Amino acid sequence: MLAVHFGAGNIGRGFIGALLYEAKYRTIFVDVNQEVIDRLNKENQYEVILAGATKKKQVVKQVSGINSVTNPVDVVAAIEKADIVTTAVGPTILKVIAKLIATGLEARVAKNAQPLNIIACENMLGGSTLLKEEVLSHVTEEIKHTIEQYVGFPDAAVDRIVPNQVNDDRLQVAVEPYYEWVVEKPALKGKTPVIDGVTYVEDLKPYIERKLFTVNTGHAVPAYIGHQKGYPTIYEAMQDEEIQAIIDGALQESGEALIQFYGFNRHEHAAYRSKIIERFKNPHISDEVTRVGRGPIRKLGARDRLIRPAILYMEKTGKIPSYLVKTIAAALTYGNIQDEEAVKLQVLVNKEGYANALQIVAELSAEHPLVDAVIKEINK
Repeated sequence: MLAVHFGAGNIGRGFIGALLYEAKYRTIFVDVNQEVIDRLNKENQYEVILAGATKKKQVVKQVSGINSVTNPVDVVAAIEKADIVTTAVGPTILKVIAKLIATGLEARVAKNAQPLNIIACENMLGGSTLLKEEVLSHVTEEIKHTIEQYVGFPDAAVDRIVPNQVNDDRLQVAVEPYYEWVVEKPALKGKTPVIDGVTYVEDLKPYIERKLFTVNTGHAVPAYIGHQKGYPTIYEAMQDEEIQAIIDGALQESGEALIQFYGFNRHEHAAYRSKIIERFKNPHISDEVTRVGRGPIRKLGARDRLIRPAILYMEKTGKIPSYLVKTIAAALTYGNIQDEEAVKLQVLVNKEGYANALQIVAELSAEHPLVDAVIKEINK
């Protein structure tokens, strides 16, 4: 079986590529990094290290690579023959790869009108849906109808911490032992791909928001509060008792919102929340707070990890979420000259003030009580 995976970075190799290999797929990685592509084609394998006390190794074999810029024709040919297509390129790059995928699908439906599933494994809501919209924008109405008939774009929720790293072996990648890959079953076309480690569900949204409002919300606490306190890494920030209290409080608030909105079992969610917090304390996968905190405008978005659970908590409990408010305030005041979004955010704050800036990026009205709560926290 053949898998075509867009994105040969650490997440692509260390998470998706590893699971595809275990499921007996031969994987072609599509990327623009010629050095990585050359190494994949030379070695045809790489090592994945589970970042823990034992540092268990996994060798991922039957891999190769194609540079999508210099060899787009080869990418099209690979899509024609693929049994599955996956991505791990980052939300902003989905639009970039959409045209090439569209060309590949046009060639495929003309020669090989067999079902195919394309799964965007991105840290976002509705990644595959977005990719589908972008792909269909590059084809004619006739081809669009055929693609919709044969090609599935199931959304997915993915979770595995892959820290920023530099290894002597350019292909080697370290990842945490824990992972979760949940895929929306109703959107699949043809046979369901058999991949150990993938959970297929009828309704994906509860699982996406559970992950987003626990893992991503939790990660934001040591990132933004830790940056305020001068900690360089997530691990160091997580040793701070005040930060531990804030992350525990923030995840209790987001958890309460999830439990009341989706009906998650309270005891099971408490165990899930505790597991997530322990993952951030793993010294073997510590990441820089600036990398985890980058892109504060997106992370302060109306449907993202801070604003959405805060509003949902207020709607369900009628109370202000004090710990989420602390984290939102830290994100709104986050400054990092090496982060383009952080610079834009502080330019906006300097021009509009904190209250107006929050209203703009979080799509809140001036009268929304969350705005007042955040401003009071900043003024402390």
